[in-house]
Amino acid sequence: MRARSRWRYALVGLAALAASLATSAAAEAPTHPAITAGAGERVALTSWTVREDAANRGVSLGWQRGGFAGGHTSVPSVMHPDAFSGRAGTRNYEGSVAWYQATLHATVAGTYALDFQSANFFAQVWVDGRLLGSHQGSYLPFELRTHLAAGAHRVVVRIDWRNPGAQSRAGFHRTWFNWGGIDGEVEARRIDASDLSEPTIHTVLGEGSARVTVSVRVRNEGPERTLTPEGSLVREDASVPLRFAPLTLEAGQTATATATATVQAPALWSPRSPSLYRLQLAVPGESTYVADVGLRQLTWRSGSLYINGTRLKLHGVTVQEDAPGHGDALTASDDDRLLSELRAIHANAVRAQHPLDPMLLERLDAAGIVVWQGIGPVEGAGNWFSNTPHLNAQAIGQARSAVAAERLHPSVIAWNLVDEVAGNGRDAEEVAYVQTLTRWLHLHDPGRMVAVDVWGDHPPHRPGGLFAGVDAVAETDYSGWYDSPRDTPAQLAAMMRRRLAAMSRTFPGRVLLISEFGAESNGLNPSGSPGGYAFQAHLLAQHVAVYEADPHLSGMMIWLLRDYPLTPTFEGGSIHAKLPNVRLIEGLNQKGLFTRAGRAKPAARTVASLFGSLPLG
Repeated sequence: MRARSRWRYALVGLAALAASLATSAAAEAPTHPAITAGAGERVALTSWTVREDAANRGVSLGWQRGGFAGGHTSVPSVMHPDAFSGRAGTRNYEGSVAWYQATLHATVAGTYALDFQSANFFAQVWVDGRLLGSHQGSYLPFELRTHLAAGAHRVVVRIDWRNPGAQSRAGFHRTWFNWGGIDGEVEARRIDASDLSEPTIHTVLGEGSARVTVSVRVRNEGPERTLTPEGSLVREDASVPLRFAPLTLEAGQTATATATATVQAPALWSPRSPSLYRLQLAVPGESTYVADVGLRQLTWRSGSLYINGTRLKLHGVTVQEDAPGHGDALTASDDDRLLSELRAIHANAVRAQHPLDPMLLERLDAAGIVVWQGIGPVEGAGNWFSNTPHLNAQAIGQARSAVAAERLHPSVIAWNLVDEVAGNGRDAEEVAYVQTLTRWLHLHDPGRMVAVDVWGDHPPHRPGGLFAGVDAVAETDYSGWYDSPRDTPAQLAAMMRRRLAAMSRTFPGRVLLISEFGAESNGLNPSGSPGGYAFQAHLLAQHVAVYEADPHLSGMMIWLLRDYPLTPTFEGGSIHAKLPNVRLIEGLNQKGLFTRAGRAKPAARTVASLFGSLPLG
């Protein structure tokens, strides 16, 4: 059966959903999700009423039943996205409570799913005044289901993002401002007699061909029966069928279906040529799932990294999902600007400390920019708050959820488990967390590296059990900023080379990266002095030259792409102990190559010239 005839079911499903799922006349019509990947029968709930509840009286006033007055907002959104400094910024950072409400009209009775990509920090969801469920933590998707009769239904969401210190102690430390709201897309869909979810793809290259294995979770929502999923990989006019074995499932049972196909003369994904295929899955007449995927094989040996057999060396930046006027609730235009900045500096990689929004990941897939993806808790340098069995289990669950949400993306090449670990770990719980996830990832996602990020000022001299089985190690190196900012270029180069040599001795055979390096810069300081624009550009050029010359190093990640709000009282951290006269703007981390408003600093042009001469991979 040809792809376009087989996939008439997807078109039928979308047409049925347009009839069965609509917002009320007072709100906008349902819109197609901005995220490509997902079940076929989805609409985005973008139009909401929002009201802040700083006194936390909403529950006692019955707001969970809806009907409260408020302003209109388009979700994703956060409250007060421009208040990050001064008294207003402090109040905003300490957090508040807000209520969102939207109307959902179901013309067909049945089970419906509400899918949230992210909500910061603690979300409670009601439908028609009945508590549907709750979720804690940002940048992690969650789904809630309910049976709805035909007619209009009111969806109410309460968001509580108070007390960022308590969030950190719960294992959810954020590395930028504590924005609060529904900061990811919300989708609704009707669940049919079956449901498809969590597809995976794994590619092994042969001589002129690719052996592709696809799996998908199949849930039977009907009586006991046999289901046979169908699938294909489509690119331009070519379609490769995926043949799944039949599954006999009881009512409510879920099982994994797996198919393997050989793709002749495949169009492979790489930074140099980011070719994509459309993955189409279906239980005919019932459920569909669509995503854009890449066929690529990642391998590593003797400390070197390869994509499709070609050596891959990363040169890029860390990105924080933050934009003026939107906080971390990025729009498509925000993603456009971020991609434009990455292209301007010729980056082939980004590093992210938190799971990235799926819409942005899809853009990175299409652009051929690889992702060094942090998952699990993110702590300050050397810290580890998940220090009880309960918090440890929660941390592992957090990391696994991130992997399940992102492992279909070809751009993601590594799962970074810990951010700036000191020595061999803070305690036994941190070691157990890394070891448990390393084993799990090697079993469930063998095509990607497991990585650990080391605090460069406190690396281990001999690797302990935390590093057993880890494929890649990244270290921070702030030589010339936090470390010895007054040294001469020769002294700094010698310091960097000593650190690289020690890293190679400690972790022989591992893929090695420098995960952070850089310096603050703004117009308040003399250009050539610490904190000035020329100083930043010159320091970055020194680092890039040393790292590019080291044959053992597989990559370098500048901290960072764009200035961003951190905390209202941030003034550069420990740098004032070394440079008491440096002038910094309160609340902003200013190590970006671009200002928060998007203006390129001189360092951006310097980096563009240096990165532009390096191979894409």
